[in-house]
Amino acid sequence: MSVSGAVPAAPGTGVVSDDGVAWHFGDPFGEQRAAARGIAVVDRSHRPVIRVPGPERLTWLHSLTSQHLESLSPGDGAEDLVLDIAGRIQEHFVLTDMDDTLWLDTEPGHGHSLLHYLTSMVFWAKVEPQAADDHAVLTVLGDGARADAQPPPGFAAMVPVPDRPYSSSPLPGGGFVRRMPWPGQGALDFVVPRGELAGWWERLTEAGARPAGTWAYEALRVESLRPRLSVDTDDRTIPHEVRWIGGPDAAGAVHLDKGCYRGQETVARVHNLGKPPRNLVLLHLDGSEDERPAPGDAVTADGRRVGRVGTVIDHFELGPVALALLKRSVSPDTALTAGGLAASIDPDSVPHDDRVQAGRAAIDRLRGR
Repeated sequence: MSVSGAVPAAPGTGVVSDDGVAWHFGDPFGEQRAAARGIAVVDRSHRPVIRVPGPERLTWLHSLTSQHLESLSPGDGAEDLVLDIAGRIQEHFVLTDMDDTLWLDTEPGHGHSLLHYLTSMVFWAKVEPQAADDHAVLTVLGDGARADAQPPPGFAAMVPVPDRPYSSSPLPGGGFVRRMPWPGQGALDFVVPRGELAGWWERLTEAGARPAGTWAYEALRVESLRPRLSVDTDDRTIPHEVRWIGGPDAAGAVHLDKGCYRGQETVARVHNLGKPPRNLVLLHLDGSEDERPAPGDAVTADGRRVGRVGTVIDHFELGPVALALLKRSVSPDTALTAGGLAASIDPDSVPHDDRVQAGRAAIDRLRGR
């Protein structure tokens, strides 16, 4: 917010409030175009960072969470979840193993709860979860940040860019840069010492990255159908509903071929026998009104509640759009109302799963079908 032209999110606009970082720098749609087609840098230093040193860090966290971590190599990473006993999502974070330490960054408002849970589960493991308030996150977006792109010359000379999703490279002066498979066609997260945050911002902008606010990041995230914890999820959300199934190679947060963890029974049951009760979809909103729905508002069909609104954003190409969790039974051509505005489902956002489920196939065989 100390950079010239930085504008915070205005209260009452229905957008996600990201206190302490810029919502835009005066040209939100121009910043989105740069983030999609050129190269832009976004301050995400409001994300809490946690470090977990210790020789048993991988096997310990592997036993607690939904991702397969036991064989993680130095410099690799993943997305991961903490579930409750019923398989409902409690925590989501991105992790990197670097310098004999696991580095976790999570959503604003979840740093304390995630650290509290990790600390409470140490028991006799040789690990030491601790807040890493001395580190912060910057994100570079756009075509110039893609794994198959040729970055600007000044950028390429400054940063050892990793090429595999969730892989990281150490940065001079401390911290690391991590390849992310989303939003858009890919991104780079810079997890740097907080005292070096302004210096890295200056170096990245001097190398060709346009300053952009979180509006640009959120617009590309929504377009990419990537959920945000506690915005696009509620206290009943399970991983299948919000596309968090899969290992790192599938940009998921729930590995389907790992050992026991809390909530695994629900994940396995839905994957092998059933379907999720709700699906995350993209809604197109009526743009003729100035007001927008807010996260948590009801989505209705013929006056009947069929879901909830998540992130709401004005996209530079798509116009006003939102992520929403809708009942699986809602047809893509259903006329909807979201927070008082007319809304329609983007048919391309509706997930299709026509695979033969292993559990269902076994039941059919027993019944002679």
